Amino acid sequence: MVFFLLYLAGGAIVGVLAGLLGVGGGIVIVPMLNLIFPWAGMSPDQVQHLSVGTSFAAIVFTSISSVRAHNARGGVRWDIWRGVTPAIVAATLFGSWVAAGLSTTFLRVFFACFLTVVGIQMLLAAKPRPSRELPGKLGLAGAGAGIGLISSFVGIGGGTMSVPCMTWCNVPMRVAVGTSAAIGFPIALTGALGYIWNGWGSPDLPEWALGFVYLPGLVGIVAGSVLTVPLGASLAHRLQVNKLKRFFGLFVCVMAARMFWTVFF
Repeated sequence: MVFFLLYLAGGAIVGVLAGLLGVGGGIVIVPMLNLIFPWAGMSPDQVQHLSVGTSFAAIVFTSISSVRAHNARGGVRWDIWRGVTPAIVAATLFGSWVAAGLSTTFLRVFFACFLTVVGIQMLLAAKPRPSRELPGKLGLAGAGAGIGLISSFVGIGGGTMSVPCMTWCNVPMRVAVGTSAAIGFPIALTGALGYIWNGWGSPDLPEWALGFVYLPGLVGIVAGSVLTVPLGASLAHRLQVNKLKRFFGLFVCVMAARMFWTVFF
């Protein structure tokens, strides 16, 4: 019951962030589960894989709730979604297969380095040239492949990459956040299925694990998150754009520091 309450509380935080920043919540879920799962007696060799797989499964639900809230405010570019989704699905499936054979330490360090780069870029608030626009079909497909591959390694819905990518191409921040939430759904669904498949029959899995997806953690996170996503989406459409960008960057840097700490200390 104590662990379930922790999952529930974490899910409530994830819901606000999913609505506010367009992220599925993986940058919160993965570090949180990395902390809780060892306390629950899970094998150290399985902690990161279970954290990533469970994160993907939870993002399936948080992204649906977030998309509905943003779309109601006209904040989703479905043309961008159609341009990146096929490549995202293919790259995420491939990446989840590769990640299943990688060590927990490598995945944690990769995750922390990735977050650091994204956070610094957002904190610096570098502005693109006014003439910069979204790439064509081939460019969108390439971006989708990169987002899907990296997301499959770190268990995120892609918001920490797709939001900076879109704003760098002069897509308004609020629209980038809403579109990112939509992009997160195919990433999460494909990633969850990949981690279930590649974790099926793996030794030392805990009871109630479906491959690399831990069902009690999934239920708690989803229950806490779906109720708070509308609050985050409402805040995203009220805050000033510059404040939203800097909050996003600061949040990501804090998560990166937390992950580095768990690896080296």
